[in-house]
Amino acid sequence: MSHQTPMISIPKKTTEEVDWTTPIRHLIAKSYGESPDSYIQECQALQRCRQDAVKGAGSDTTGRDLLYKYFGQLELLELRFSEIRVNFTWNDAFTNKATMQTSIAYEKASILFQIAATQSSIAACQNRFEAEGIKLAFYYFRACAGMLTYINENFLHAPSTDLSREVIKFLVGVILAQATEVFLEKCIDEKKASALVAKIASQAASMYTSLSEEVKDFQGKGIFDRNWITLIQATKLFASLAQFYRSQSDTKAGNHGDALARLILAESLAKEAHRSASSFSTLFSHVSPTLPADAGSSILERTKSHMQLCTDRTNEAQRENDLIYNAVVPSAEVLPAIEKASVATPISIQEVYGAPDVQKVIGPDIFLKLIPLSVHESASVYSEEKAKLVRKEVENAESAEVEVRSALEAIGVQTGLSRFQAIADGGTEENVIPLDVRRWIEDIRVMEDREGVEVLLKELTRLKEGVKSELEKSSTELEAESHECETMRIKYDHLWTQEPSSGLNKSLRQDLKSHLTALEAAGSSDQQVATLWDSVKNDISFLLSPGIEDLFRPNAQSDTSSQSLLDLDVGHDEQERARIGQFTGEIEERLGLLKKISYERNEVLKDLKEKIQTDDVSHLLLLNRRNTGVEPALFAAELEKFKPYQQRLAATVHHQQVTLQEIRDLWKGLRDLAGRGPGAKKWEEEERRKKETVRRFSLARDGYMDVRDGITKGLQFYNQLIELSSSLARNVKSFVSERRSEREKLVGQAEVQKRLSAPKPPVPPLDSKPPLPPAPRSPPSLEASFASMNLQGGRHGTPPPSKSSQALAYANLPAPPPQPQRPSTYTLPPPPRQPQRSSYAPPQPPQDPYANLGLFGSSHFASPPRTLPSAPPAPPPPPQRQSTFAPPPPPSQQPHQSYASQGYSSTSPFARSPPAMQIASPPPPPSIPSRPSSQYQSIPPPPPQGYSSQYHHGYGH
Repeated sequence: MSHQTPMISIPKKTTEEVDWTTPIRHLIAKSYGESPDSYIQECQALQRCRQDAVKGAGSDTTGRDLLYKYFGQLELLELRFSEIRVNFTWNDAFTNKATMQTSIAYEKASILFQIAATQSSIAACQNRFEAEGIKLAFYYFRACAGMLTYINENFLHAPSTDLSREVIKFLVGVILAQATEVFLEKCIDEKKASALVAKIASQAASMYTSLSEEVKDFQGKGIFDRNWITLIQATKLFASLAQFYRSQSDTKAGNHGDALARLILAESLAKEAHRSASSFSTLFSHVSPTLPADAGSSILERTKSHMQLCTDRTNEAQRENDLIYNAVVPSAEVLPAIEKASVATPISIQEVYGAPDVQKVIGPDIFLKLIPLSVHESASVYSEEKAKLVRKEVENAESAEVEVRSALEAIGVQTGLSRFQAIADGGTEENVIPLDVRRWIEDIRVMEDREGVEVLLKELTRLKEGVKSELEKSSTELEAESHECETMRIKYDHLWTQEPSSGLNKSLRQDLKSHLTALEAAGSSDQQVATLWDSVKNDISFLLSPGIEDLFRPNAQSDTSSQSLLDLDVGHDEQERARIGQFTGEIEERLGLLKKISYERNEVLKDLKEKIQTDDVSHLLLLNRRNTGVEPALFAAELEKFKPYQQRLAATVHHQQVTLQEIRDLWKGLRDLAGRGPGAKKWEEEERRKKETVRRFSLARDGYMDVRDGITKGLQFYNQLIELSSSLARNVKSFVSERRSEREKLVGQAEVQKRLSAPKPPVPPLDSKPPLPPAPRSPPSLEASFASMNLQGGRHGTPPPSKSSQALAYANLPAPPPQPQRPSTYTLPPPPRQPQRSSYAPPQPPQDPYANLGLFGSSHFASPPRTLPSAPPAPPPPPQRQSTFAPPPPPSQQPHQSYASQGYSSTSPFARSPPAMQIASPPPPPSIPSRPSSQYQSIPPPPPQGYSSQYHHGYGH
């Protein structure tokens, strides 16, 4: 065709500025609880996106892309802010009337109208003389119809005329009619079958005829351009085309009469179309924005050329019929109607936006970080599905790894393959020290170089001897102190008042005994360690010697050192060794294949994890947020992306099983071939000896580690015991020093008392009378004796006896036992059964402060406070002896009044004075009065000379 009909394009709407930022910030703070300041850039990007789409965009592909992007962002924005309210002002595309709405749906419908207008403009501007132009025009007309159809189906109650259902429906009809016209042109250019062209032309004619009827409803309303109405009514051309191409089809079918009749009708319709085109060309305004500038001349030339073609073909057909066919020409009314073929259908908006190039144009979601809670929940469910998939594949991979290791260990390929390789190579296996033994050697050598066991044992012995010497020294000092105390007691008899050492040093002796017991137990442990070291010393020494290399050589363990394994292995000739080599080579190849399979499986698993990690369906969930029940199907469809990885992993498992079975078969054949004969038996014997040697060194190494561990614990024990022993020695020295100082004071006091109590010679009278003979000696009374011992506590005011009688009593008789004062008659007591040196008895020993402590828990001994009085107490009287003398009257006062204030006064450490002794009946064993506990516990002193054993045992008990 030399000329083409002009195409109508839809005019665009115009709009005003819109503020997206304020309402979005408000909703972010209210509905999402986030800081709006975090989304300042996103708000600015959305504002700029609208500005570019509705203000700076033209009617070309750039404008289309900007509108595509803005509408896509609006879709995503509505899913997050469905309740958003913004003042959108748009001017009607046909009436230019401004309409303002706050719903985002109005904004979306207006943008879709803009997209449809842009697409129709792109389609109308295409050069349809070229195949690519026809293709693009046909696509954009259909896409434009799809956008308009979406508006009519999804946006009800349009507030403006251009979005009303009637106007949109009419626009869809115009666009689809033009798309059909474009397809008709394509078929004519490609010289398609006349019948098909006739059907498409009939469809176009029918669509334009319907539009001619519909456009009458809009006349007078000032909606559409009057040029549209004229152009639509001038399209009788397509009816003429339908008849013209149907006549060609009838001619080929031999229906010459019908063909001639259709040509006559086509010529008539072409003339009518030409007249309408002439009228349109005359009335066409060159300033119409929706039609090309040459629309009038184009349609006129197009109809003129077609009319001329129809006239020529009609004349030719008439002449042929008159000369040749002589067919009857029916009237136009009786001709069969031409069938219609619908070739132009709208392209849905989902198909348009589903194209990869359109998704690329839209770009990422501007508010990608702002995800609704419901989408988060759905994404979590999908993440769990992905995690299940990964766990399943990881378990399968781990099971496959365990299976291959278990299979190889079960048949013993990895440990036994070197044996057969050595046979195939004509020699024996290279014998080296096993890795475990080599590691033991390195560890033991490092420890021995740092500090050998022998050095540690010497150090252990040194510490033990030091502890023993310290404890023996402390024991000797305690024994010497106790012996010195008792020696003084024997020497000064009743004048010695120092407490026995055994009670005061009881805690020290208990600690000493505890330390000696621990030392003895430690010595037993030391002996066990030494015995264990003696048992492994030789193996350890050999393990560290250079001869360990020779131990693992086969000729070192065999009597036939001059023969090799190959010489002993009869039946293996060159051919058999070659077969063995072939078997081992194939097995090694299969083992390498298993490693490759394992590596590939790990890599595929790694890729799968990365793919799942980066997979995010939040965008899809956001898009399908309004659709209920689509999540299972959506998840299943998305998980299909990982199917190729699962198939590759399953393939690795299958190849591994096949390879393992091949290794089993090869190994069985190799053992059957090379596992017989004396050589194999010798090899097995050497392996057994090697294992036994390794086992022996393993036991020696374990024993060596036990020895070092025992020595370490022993050194720690002895270091702690040294500290305790040193503390005990300090306490013993302090105790002995204080006791010695105390004895020195008591010795001085005892010497003074001895001198004071010694008898003095009588003073000669002044006259010349001879001295009177001494009065007969009578035994002193018990009260006098007790009074002289000051055991009554100075409570009775009896005067001291005369010096002469006192001197006679101490000169001729031993000190009689004291007798307490009684209010009634005194009788002599029976022979004493218990010691009655004094009514004071040593106190009960306090509870041992170390009794509840462990071996190393004894607290350090502290120096006892000095509890001894400043002056010695009254000396204990000698035991009572039976006498037939009547007791003398009680003395008026007791001698040595100073003892009362020094020995048993209320200010002394011994708070209570002893009770008076009862003489009327045999006295019971003396009770032990309580007194303040001393830090040093006392024990019964040894019996003085001259006392009966009964006294001693009674005191001791």
